[in-house]
Amino acid sequence: MADLLNIGLSGLSVNKTALAITGHNISNVKTPGFSRQEAVQATNVPQFSGGGYIGSGSTLVDVRRIYSDFLTTQVRSSTALNKDAESYLSQINQLDALLAGTTTGITPGLQRLFSALQTAAEDPANIPARQLVLSEAEGVAKRFNTVYDRLYEQNGFINKQLSAVSEQVNQLATSIAGYNDAIAIAASNGLQPNDLLDAREEAVRKLSESIGITVVPQDDNTLNIFVGSGQPLVVGNSAARLEVVTGSADPLRSEVQFVSGNSRQGITPLITGGELGGLIRYREDVLDVTLNSVGRLALSVSDQINSQLGQGLDLKGNFGEKLFRDINDPISTGQRSIARIGNSDPTANLNVLIEDTTQLSNSDYEVTFTSATNYTVRRISDGTNFGPIDITVQPPPAASVVDGFALNSASGIYAAGDRFLLTPTRGGASDIRADLKKADALAFAAPLKVAKSPANIGSGIVTQPSLVTTIDIYDPLAKANMETSLRNAPPLRIVMGATGGATQTYNVLDINGATVTSGSIVPGQNNKLTLTVPINLPSVPSSFAFELTLSGRPEQGDNFTVGFNTSGVSDNRNALKLTSLQTKSTVGVDPLNPTTTGASFTDAYGDLVERVGTLTSQARVDGEATGAILKQATDNRDSVSAVNLDEEAANLIQFQQYYQASAQIIQTARSLFDTLINTFR
Repeated sequence: MADLLNIGLSGLSVNKTALAITGHNISNVKTPGFSRQEAVQATNVPQFSGGGYIGSGSTLVDVRRIYSDFLTTQVRSSTALNKDAESYLSQINQLDALLAGTTTGITPGLQRLFSALQTAAEDPANIPARQLVLSEAEGVAKRFNTVYDRLYEQNGFINKQLSAVSEQVNQLATSIAGYNDAIAIAASNGLQPNDLLDAREEAVRKLSESIGITVVPQDDNTLNIFVGSGQPLVVGNSAARLEVVTGSADPLRSEVQFVSGNSRQGITPLITGGELGGLIRYREDVLDVTLNSVGRLALSVSDQINSQLGQGLDLKGNFGEKLFRDINDPISTGQRSIARIGNSDPTANLNVLIEDTTQLSNSDYEVTFTSATNYTVRRISDGTNFGPIDITVQPPPAASVVDGFALNSASGIYAAGDRFLLTPTRGGASDIRADLKKADALAFAAPLKVAKSPANIGSGIVTQPSLVTTIDIYDPLAKANMETSLRNAPPLRIVMGATGGATQTYNVLDINGATVTSGSIVPGQNNKLTLTVPINLPSVPSSFAFELTLSGRPEQGDNFTVGFNTSGVSDNRNALKLTSLQTKSTVGVDPLNPTTTGASFTDAYGDLVERVGTLTSQARVDGEATGAILKQATDNRDSVSAVNLDEEAANLIQFQQYYQASAQIIQTARSLFDTLINTFR
């Protein structure tokens, strides 16, 4: 009877524990990361009797955690990929809407500007039409400014988010280290702290939302966690930390450092996965390139329009002024170079001068000084190196121009090992500004004109001359000298000579009747003539060239006079050249293949919008794919480890019945004992 009583008591104990475990599962059905548990029981050691071994009931040997390390690892890695894709997508969606929007995009503004130029070209003396050009130019500049401001704000948000997420990483790392310590102590006593294991696993999963991690289990049930290329974030009960600091190369770009004890290591390019990985990937692959692309376009628009205006005359007969701010404004040139922290002279900096906007790229550059005077330039996008270049040779020779820009010393002294980050185009969209305010100062007329002699008897026709020698609007002395040359150049007369066979000769005479040059044409065809005018004024170029086309059949003695356009109020030739810039390839021209490369303003911006749109579409696909993978991994994990209320309800009834049956065994043993006692009364 004592044996029967012990068997009943063991059943009561085991099933009471099973009921408690079932209740624990039910109460934690919504606890994140909870793995259901079950009681593992076994028979007690049987007792030998004369008739053999007789069982002595059951005992509880373990409270088992239903857990799959493989499925949990899948959830962890899928979480890191999904959070990376989500953070990347959230940023690029904003950029796509910004660039392609009709109210914020650049293309609508450019179209309106060139439409206004076309209207003004039809009536170049119309002041309201000219005023509209100024208004649309200001609108284009503001659109560039707005796009830059939004991109700058996005960069600032990423910096703040890197700090916030890094702080979350540090808190979770500290928490995991604490769990490791508690679990190791419990495991050393031969126990399995199931709830602590679940809590630690959930902390690790949350950590994977922030950053891609590698988890390595240890023999003492602790987990070592590594980030980047193997930096130990958690080792046993010790946790390192991440710290976001101002970028050493670019103060506007925060960098992530791994801090362990007294050592620091920059790991920004090594981070992948999680929200940190997605933000860094977006900044490097999309945001920086977009800033540079929009800036390059702004520089090209400013330069090409300013340069073309500089080739013409305004309503007052003056040579054209710049419509937009000078692309080499002193403030802008200094801001395109950033000295790296730790250079020999903290005050030293460089000026970045834009020499040719058609050859600018979308890349940033790194300058490294090999001596106090020589430096090399590395294009960061593809690692191409240029140099060595001597900074003391000024103005910069053609050989020292790299991708359309050159350098000179801004301040301080240099030493071997000094480095600078160059961003030639990044601030272009911020710096652009419409400075011209006078409508009559728009230079729509060409500086030269041709007149046909009234005494001509042939059918010869000449087109209006086009200036071949370019006026350098960025060199004040050269600009003034060239303008003086054109304004004071003596008129030339093209006098037709006799016809000989299939050709006809001509002579170009100066104001004194002296022959400047001679040549021949083919009557009845379009004959392009390029003529050079000698200048005999002090401190001015020795000559300038222009071209015109002579067609028809002029007679001997017919002549045409070319001179300065002193009354070009209704002249729209330079205005037409301005409108042609809309379709001219002026962005991204390869100097080795200028006729087959490059894009127009609208095409260059369209390429950027298309690229961002393609990346956005791909990011959406990636987001959906990683979301589906994460859901599948989570469902697989839950199918094994999650609490099923129907199953637990069935277990609750089952263990309740077992408990009642065990109690009945005890009742039976009590009845037998009472019967035995009563027989001796």
